[in-house]
Amino acid sequence: MSVEAYLLYLAVLAAFFATPPDTSQLLIISNSLRHGVRRSLATVAGDLTANSLQMTAAAFGLTAVIATSADALTVVKWLGVGYLVWIGIRLMRSTGQRDPVASAAEARPIVLFRQGFLTSAANPYAVIFFGALFPQFLDPALPIWPQLLILGVTYLVVDGVLLVLWGWAAVKAVGRLRSFGGVWVNRLSGALMIGAAALLASKDLADVKAAPE
Repeated sequence: MSVEAYLLYLAVLAAFFATPPDTSQLLIISNSLRHGVRRSLATVAGDLTANSLQMTAAAFGLTAVIATSADALTVVKWLGVGYLVWIGIRLMRSTGQRDPVASAAEARPIVLFRQGFLTSAANPYAVIFFGALFPQFLDPALPIWPQLLILGVTYLVVDGVLLVLWGWAAVKAVGRLRSFGGVWVNRLSGALMIGAAALLASKDLADVKAAPE
């Protein structure tokens, strides 16, 4: 891969991420508001782990297989939608007077990691997206796997940094709500979760260029 191709790839990523927050970003914002940016790094790790597996699937040529499995894609998609809606409703019904034991359990790294992983994995179009994106920047005259590694790691770094920035910006912008009580933070977080579910539900199975989360 030439330097010019890599710089073009960075430009494409910049354009790709220069959009309003999508499913994973809304999840990070929600968890950052409730648990803080540091704890929400586990959610970022879960999201990027799912993306790594999706990239691997694309690299091994599973894109065509997954693209023809419409029924399986639909099941995965709606399970993810239901999971996010369930979390969102629980948050919105919260009174703000939380059980310290329950709060600690919800903020455990494994729980936050699982949320990030399942939310990202619930978008099965990501494999197709990576399978369509990466070949545009590969040089067939050079070893393919090192180039795929560079493209994949670059995507994960850019995505991870932006997810953290989304969470940090949300905490700074909405910090004043905490003075009105935890109930408003929970309601906002719940609304963001349901918004993420709506975005995931709106994705069209026919759109093979849909963005990964």
